[in-house]
Amino acid sequence: MITDRYSAAERFVDYLADKVAADATGSEKANLSFDPCGLFWLGRLAPAAEIALSAMGERAERLEPCSMGLRVAPNASMGSTVAFEVETEFAIWAKNGQDWTKSEKIACRQIVQLDLSRGSQIELSDEFQRLLPTGSGLSASLKMEVGEDRDGLPELLVTLVNISRPSEQQGHHYARGRFFECSLKIIGLERRDFVLESLPDSFRYDRRVAAWGINCGVAEENGVLKTTDLPRQEKWRPEFWNAPGHDHQTFSFERLSSDPVACGVVLLSALKAWGASAWDLEAIRAQHDDWSEEMFEEAKEEALLFELEIRRIESGIDLLRQNEPLARAFRLMNEAMRISARDGKGGYRYDGWRPFQLGFLYANLESCLGEGAQIADIVWFSTGGGKTETYLGIILTAAFWDRFRGKTTGITAWSRFPLRLLSLQQTQRFANALAAGEIVRRREKIPGDPFGLGFLVGNGATPNEIKKDAAKSRGPWDYEDESMPERLKMLKVCPFCRSENIRMKFNRRVWRLEHQCTNEACDWDKGQPLPIWIVDQEVWRYLPTVVVGTLDKAAGISMQANMRGMVGAPFGFCSKPEHGHTYAIRSGRPHGCLVPDCSVKPVALPIATDLYGVTFRLQDELHLLRDSLGAVDAHYEALYDQLQIELTGKRPKILASSATLSGYQRQTEVLYGREARVFPHPEPRVGEGFWSRDTEKRMRTYLAVAPRGQTIEFAVDRMMISLQSAIRALLADPNAVTTQLGIDPGLADFLVDTYGTDVVYGNTLRDLDAVVRSAETQWGDIPLPEPNVTTLNGRTVFSDVADVLEALERPDPDFSKRLHVVAASSMMSHGVDIDRLNVMTMLGLPLTTAEFIQATARVGRRWPSVVFVLHKIARERDASVYRAFPQYVAQGDRFVEPIPITAKSRRVLERTMPGLAFARILLLHEPRAGRSVAKARALRDYVEATSGFAKDEARAVIDMLGYDDEMATTLAADVSRWYDRFSDNLADPANANEWSNSLGPDGAPMLSLRDVEEQVEIRGEDPH
Repeated sequence: MITDRYSAAERFVDYLADKVAADATGSEKANLSFDPCGLFWLGRLAPAAEIALSAMGERAERLEPCSMGLRVAPNASMGSTVAFEVETEFAIWAKNGQDWTKSEKIACRQIVQLDLSRGSQIELSDEFQRLLPTGSGLSASLKMEVGEDRDGLPELLVTLVNISRPSEQQGHHYARGRFFECSLKIIGLERRDFVLESLPDSFRYDRRVAAWGINCGVAEENGVLKTTDLPRQEKWRPEFWNAPGHDHQTFSFERLSSDPVACGVVLLSALKAWGASAWDLEAIRAQHDDWSEEMFEEAKEEALLFELEIRRIESGIDLLRQNEPLARAFRLMNEAMRISARDGKGGYRYDGWRPFQLGFLYANLESCLGEGAQIADIVWFSTGGGKTETYLGIILTAAFWDRFRGKTTGITAWSRFPLRLLSLQQTQRFANALAAGEIVRRREKIPGDPFGLGFLVGNGATPNEIKKDAAKSRGPWDYEDESMPERLKMLKVCPFCRSENIRMKFNRRVWRLEHQCTNEACDWDKGQPLPIWIVDQEVWRYLPTVVVGTLDKAAGISMQANMRGMVGAPFGFCSKPEHGHTYAIRSGRPHGCLVPDCSVKPVALPIATDLYGVTFRLQDELHLLRDSLGAVDAHYEALYDQLQIELTGKRPKILASSATLSGYQRQTEVLYGREARVFPHPEPRVGEGFWSRDTEKRMRTYLAVAPRGQTIEFAVDRMMISLQSAIRALLADPNAVTTQLGIDPGLADFLVDTYGTDVVYGNTLRDLDAVVRSAETQWGDIPLPEPNVTTLNGRTVFSDVADVLEALERPDPDFSKRLHVVAASSMMSHGVDIDRLNVMTMLGLPLTTAEFIQATARVGRRWPSVVFVLHKIARERDASVYRAFPQYVAQGDRFVEPIPITAKSRRVLERTMPGLAFARILLLHEPRAGRSVAKARALRDYVEATSGFAKDEARAVIDMLGYDDEMATTLAADVSRWYDRFSDNLADPANANEWSNSLGPDGAPMLSLRDVEEQVEIRGEDPH
């Protein structure tokens, strides 16, 4: 009996997969009260004559095949003879009165002797005729056909074909002539492997394929090839350490907070020892006599890059030896990470670094000192490997270092996420780490502001400001609305004590939205709000240590002079306590203080102006910055760089993570104007690296699903019925189910909790809407309680997103009140780290392989998981992936498409030019003007008094965007032309009272980086 949770979970995943397969094929049914064609949707074959007459042509054969089998490569030459056995099985259903009865399996084992001559064929049908009912119109054939590959070697197609020709009456009696539960085996054939031609040769990967399935998958067992209804591929759970003699305590936070150099020496020694063997190219080549010269040259280049990685880590360790303040910052960071890892129950979620994390920290320590900004460092590691904590380690080190060098206030890092869900999920983790850093900072009596967190997201999810206007002008964030603060609660628990006792309050005295911990035992000062700010203006006032949020918010710099604090020094500091930094003068803000009605004059800034500006700009999920979003962001990245250089004299460091390395160098160069560098360097053999290696524990079981004779919507409905019914069976009789599976009954509750919620991942809102509608009308076969279904997509409001995540992470003790099915879009494909999500049904392949990898990584974070990938098999891409599904999963990163992105587009420039121009006006020229230039009259006066304004600004933007080569001549001319036209608009007396930023030739600045296309109003009319 299995008592280990992980082993029990692996067994239960197989049970769920088997239940879906059994219900889809009918293998556990012997009698029905209705036509089986309306229920079973896998493993069936339609009559070939019927499919041949279909108007859909080849698509008809994909949607409901008439044949299935294998394509194999005999290990023989053309002209020779091969002998082997073929075993086929299928069942038929017959109508008896009002009921239907399934036959015993019609099994046929035939010995085949075949001459390997191109075009030769054999069809065997006599044995089937003997086994099938007389007068049924049913007939089957075993067909073998010899082909030839491009090297002149033989290929063999072995298929079971339904050649039935039932009359109307016979079809009515025998399920329209369908065969069910079809299978085929090839036994005793000596064969050679195919090579996966769709991928280039590489020394890292094995491209061999045993056989190709025809309208099915392939499995191999003890030399026997057999068809399978659900092509399968496992992903193995990685172990994040591959050095004998060491364990997770080797790099504990406690040891590193004492002697980080000694730990670094251990890591470096182990890495070198591993590398000496793993990258011994001559030894590797001796094991692979099929290597081409190109593969060997590729391997040599990669080995050199591995040596560079070693030197980077070595340099970081040397820095700790030579720079005591930096070493102290690193030690304190480790103390903070240990505190951050507390689980709130007296224990720790983890107590040290994984080697890859520590290696990254050593390799990037120089960036804390402001060095290496000309290179963008990219983390490429498996999902769930701990990238977020790695970021936090480098950020906290830099935050302590900032305090030591006199930066007692201001932002150290700005972390941007492409999606709202990412930023929301990561907020608590960032808050916990910063709170731990604050505990250490206060204990060490290090001067400066508390380590704090700012939250910046677009799309109206949080307020830009809380207005003190007339009630009708306040919008949804009314300070007199008592429910408003609670709607903006961003923390589930106090980051200092992990208590859930957080009270929300709007403090009118200092005009601040506050998270307050009411736990009397909390380490934080109960008289002060927790150091987290989620209103934009409060972020600008307090400039917290770290700002997290969505990337689209970057566009606000052209409209918000207050964003100056992200790239340089604010104008001053309000002398009134708790009001914070001050910015440009505006109506109602006579001295630039952002607190309404404040008329107090500011004082000097608390630190030198060149200490402001961020040390790091972090970009999570870099691969999502593609197409128009990436092109637009490239312009704004250049803008932020230029502004920070002009205001502080330094360029920030770019750190990023990505799910793919496909085209990463060019993407980084376009986005950031920097050279790209990846950590960790990929290992010579996939799954056998130093930083991680595959174990024998299953992480995800991928199953390809191609519905036969039914729609994909029908298949989803039946799968939900199978999966949810299996969980309810376990709930209803845990002893029976666990006994059947050989699992300790005491693990039943664990299994229900771990596999009781299904994710249906859809690529379109239409697909997801169909799932929700079906839940109401088509899932009646699921035993009580009725399943609770929710959605997570771009239409889900921010507060509902938070509620759904909370319900998933902390399920109700009552199973009937839990969420059972989540219909999710790409919104969920990144950054959702919930251990309870372990069953996914993917409704069609995503448009990109990167999305496939990221979306399926949402399940199996801790426990074994299963992913059913429903293929829209009529589509060419889905059909192509289905044929090579195991290889697609196993070598997924090689199928990832290069990131399409360009910064040199006239269309993109047209959209970004107003924002680039007005950001420079607000942040650079308005301070020189000494007054607000928000109105056209004031800006016109400044421009007229500034010789060569238009020409100089055009030159600055051209240089900023890199339009200095022959290829960009037209774009450079477009920039100059824009400034000429803007100057004309500004000089027009009729525009004197207009807002300055409305006078751009191509419109106003973008409000969001996603505002790429012009909005088109669509109206519908009732035809009646």
